[in-house]
Amino acid sequence: MCRWVGYLGAPIAPKELLHDPDRSLIEQSRRHAPNMAIPNGDGTGLAWYEHRSEPALFRSITPAWGDDNLLELATEIRTPLFVAHVRAGTGTPVQQTNCHPFRYRNWVFVHNGYVANYEQLRRQLLLAVAPELFTNIAGSTDSELLFHLALTFGLADDPITGLARMAGFVEATAAAAGLAEPALQMTVGVSDGLRIYAARYASGAEVNTLFVSEDPGSVRMLYPENERVAHFRDDARVVVSEPLTDLPGLWREVTPGTALVIGEDIQQQDFRPVVPTSG
Repeated sequence: MCRWVGYLGAPIAPKELLHDPDRSLIEQSRRHAPNMAIPNGDGTGLAWYEHRSEPALFRSITPAWGDDNLLELATEIRTPLFVAHVRAGTGTPVQQTNCHPFRYRNWVFVHNGYVANYEQLRRQLLLAVAPELFTNIAGSTDSELLFHLALTFGLADDPITGLARMAGFVEATAAAAGLAEPALQMTVGVSDGLRIYAARYASGAEVNTLFVSEDPGSVRMLYPENERVAHFRDDARVVVSEPLTDLPGLWREVTPGTALVIGEDIQQQDFRPVVPTSG
């Protein structure tokens, strides 16, 4: 299972979430959970918005815990919005083009999960990608393909609907191929540079985790001695695959079948796949 984190708020150094907390993203990548056979050592990446509408992007096949370049960047950058990812591959090669985040114009995308029977479905899924988007696909992962399917189905106009149509299309494609196994496992994060959109969904009963931070002001009142929490202003929002600390009251688990729109506040809505009428 991959892991990712997204931050929106006053400018901070990404290191404050990627490296500093007790259960930072980098620490999580090194010390895998009991139900995981391997750590997240198949690459890492960071996308951040600062001077341009298009995000800057760093990706590397080096395991996150040993990537000095990532640490240097995460220490020196100051950004109001970033998304980071550590990868555990599900069959596709360990190469830079397969590392998250994936970028298209002002959009970035990270994914934790998989498309079941991907090798059998890949050709048909690829053929559904809009021609003008096709050349932006540089790698071979199911995650990058999911991003471009969501773009094809309207993510840039309505991100949650685009993600729902993508999920519906994958499930319908698997069903048409006669595949009984649950087709899709996903917690996804998407950003346009203004907001972070996230969704937690799976076709079957097992759903990867997703958490979002509660009101930072409330957290400061609960833990006034914690300098890291006090650093974040009231507009700070963090969404994570797994909590970065074990402070009670800091994290709220996102229920399966839920989407979030994270901006000045956090809007929550049901997430249900929708089979698109056309590609």
